[in-house]
Amino acid sequence: MWVRAMELYGRLYRVVEPKRIRMNAALAQLQEKQAALAEAQEKLREVAEKLETLKKQYDEKLAQKEELRKKSEEMEVKLERAGLLVSGLAGEKARWEETVQGLEEDLGYLVGDCLLAAAFLSYMGPFLTNYRDEIVNQIWMKKIWELQVPCSPRFTFDNFLSNPTKVRDWNIQGLPSDAFSTENGIIVTRGNRWALMIDPQAQALKWIKNMEGNQGLQIIDLQMSDYLRILENAIQFGYPVLLQNVQEYLDPTLNPVLNKSVARIGGRLLMRIGDKEVEYNTNFRFYITTKLSNPHYSPETSAKTTIVNFAVKEQGLEAQLLGIVVRKERPELEEQKDSLVINIAAGKRKLKELEDEILRLLNEATGSLLEDVQLVNTLQTSKVTATEVTEQLETSETTEINIDLAREAYRPCAQRASVLFFVLNDMGRIDPMYQFSLDAYIGLFVLSIDKSHRSHKLEDRIDYLNEYHTYAVYRYTCRTLFERHKLLFSFQMCAKILETSGKLNMDEYNFFLRGGVVLDREGQMDNPCTSWLADAYWDNITELDKLTNFHGLMNSFEQYPRDWYLWYTNATPEKAMLPGEWENACNEMQRMLIVRSLRQDRVAFCVTSFIVSNLGSRFVEPPVLNMKLDTGCS
Repeated sequence: MWVRAMELYGRLYRVVEPKRIRMNAALAQLQEKQAALAEAQEKLREVAEKLETLKKQYDEKLAQKEELRKKSEEMEVKLERAGLLVSGLAGEKARWEETVQGLEEDLGYLVGDCLLAAAFLSYMGPFLTNYRDEIVNQIWMKKIWELQVPCSPRFTFDNFLSNPTKVRDWNIQGLPSDAFSTENGIIVTRGNRWALMIDPQAQALKWIKNMEGNQGLQIIDLQMSDYLRILENAIQFGYPVLLQNVQEYLDPTLNPVLNKSVARIGGRLLMRIGDKEVEYNTNFRFYITTKLSNPHYSPETSAKTTIVNFAVKEQGLEAQLLGIVVRKERPELEEQKDSLVINIAAGKRKLKELEDEILRLLNEATGSLLEDVQLVNTLQTSKVTATEVTEQLETSETTEINIDLAREAYRPCAQRASVLFFVLNDMGRIDPMYQFSLDAYIGLFVLSIDKSHRSHKLEDRIDYLNEYHTYAVYRYTCRTLFERHKLLFSFQMCAKILETSGKLNMDEYNFFLRGGVVLDREGQMDNPCTSWLADAYWDNITELDKLTNFHGLMNSFEQYPRDWYLWYTNATPEKAMLPGEWENACNEMQRMLIVRSLRQDRVAFCVTSFIVSNLGSRFVEPPVLNMKLDTGCS
C-alpha cells in the first residue's frame, strides 16, 4: 500500500512538478508584468495629471484671450465714446462758455433791466409809441445812467419779456405785428394788475377771444342781468373772463376782482363778491375792454387796473395791412416768413431741451461717463441740432432780409391804405356820427386787392391798387357823409396822400387850416391898404410872410397896391394872375394860401381845383347812389 502510494505519488509528482515549475515561472513573470504595469499606470497617471494641468492652463488662456478680446472691443468702444464725448463736450463747452458770458453780461444789467421792465409794465400802457420811446430813452435811461444803475445799453421791452414764438402765436391769433401792439400784448399778459384795454377798433377784443377761446373764455357785459353769476363760476373753476364794452364807470361790485382781494381760510383761497364768498382758482384771468377812443377813468380805476391803449395807430395798421396785401399777392413770402420763425424757434427749443438733458445726465452720473450711452447719444444729437440751428440762424438772416425786401415793395399800398383809414377816423371829429369799423375797412382793402387791375410789372400793379382803393374809399364813404362834408373829406384825402409822399409843406398846410394869428402887434408892419384891406386879412398876410416861401409878400402890397386891389376884387381870384413875381413863385398850394388869407369865400373853389389837380375830377363828383353796385360790392 505504501509502495503503491509512493509510486502514485512519484507518478503524480512527475506530472505536477513541471507544472508547478511553470506556474512559479508564470507567477514570477506575472509579478514582473504587474510591476511593469504598475509602473506604466503610474506614468499614465502622471501624464494624465499633466494633461489635465495643461488643459486647465489652455482653458485659462482661452478665457484670458476672450476677456482680452472683450476688453479690447470695450476699449475701442470707450475710445470712440471718449472721442465723441470730447468732441461733443468741446462743442457744448464753446456754446456754454458763450452763453455763460452772455448771461454774466445780462446778469450785470439785470437790476436796471428789471427796473425798466417793471416801470414799463406799470406805467406805459396808456401811452402811444412816440411817448413810450421818449420816456424810456430820454428820461428813464438817462436817469438810470446818472444814478449809475447798470442796465443794458440796447434795452428793449419786447425782447426782455417775450420771445419770437410767443409773439408769432399772438399775431396768428389776431394781434397786429407792429412793436406797439407787441408791447401791449406783453403788458396784458405779464402785468400784475388786470388789463383795461382801450379798444375802439376791437383788435384787442378779437385777440383775446382767439387767444383764450380754447380755455373756456366767458364773455360778459355789465348790461347782462347774470354777469355776476357767470363771473363767480369763472373765478371758482379758473376760466378766463372778458368784460367788454365798459364805459368810464365800473361797477363797484368788481372791486374785489380788480384788487385781487383773496383770503386764505383753512387752506382754501376765497374771494368775497357782494355778500357771497367764492373759492378762488389761480387759473382765473380777467380782461376788460372799452370801445371809447379817449376815455377818462378815475385815479382809483387807474390804480386798480393796467390801462392799455390798443387804439390802432398808423404804423401798426400799416404793418397789418402790409401783411394782408403780401399774403394776397405773394402768399409764399408770408408762409416762408412764418415757417422760418417757427423752425428757428423749434430748433432753439429743442437745443435747450438737449442742453438741459445733458446737464441732468452729467449731474446724475455716478460711474464712468464713458459707460453712459445715453449721455453720448444725447451729446451727438445736441451737436447735430446745434449745427442745424446755427446754420438755420445764419441762413435765416439772409432769407429774412430777402423776404423783408420783397415785402417792402408792397409798403406803398399798405401806407396809402393806412393813411386813408385815419382820414376816415378823423371824420368823427367833424360829426360824432361818422364812425367807421376797422374790420369793414380791411374788408374793403381786400376787395380792392381782388378787383384792381393786375400787371406783371410790380410798380404798375401798386399804382393800380392804390388808385383803385383810393377811389373805393371815396366812393363808399361818400354814401355816409352829409353833402357839406364831402368836399372836406376829399381835401383831407388829398392832403394826407401828399403829406405821406413828401409833397406837402406842413407849415403851409397848417397855415391853411389855422390862418394867421398875430401875438405881437408892436412889431407888425402897418397895413398899406387900409382903404380896402381889413386888418384881419392883413394879419393873415403878415403871418404868411413869416413862412419860408413867402418872405417879402407883405412888402409887395406896398410895391403893387393897385395890382393887389384888382386881384382882390376879381370875381374869381383863384384864376387871376398874382401881382409881381408871385405869379411864378407860387405853386397851387401856395396860391391857395393867399386866397385863404384874402378871399375866404373862394377857398372852396381853390380846394376843388387843388383836388382835381392831384387826385382827379372824380374825387369832387360824389357818386350817385347805385343800390345794385353798392350791394354787390359790400
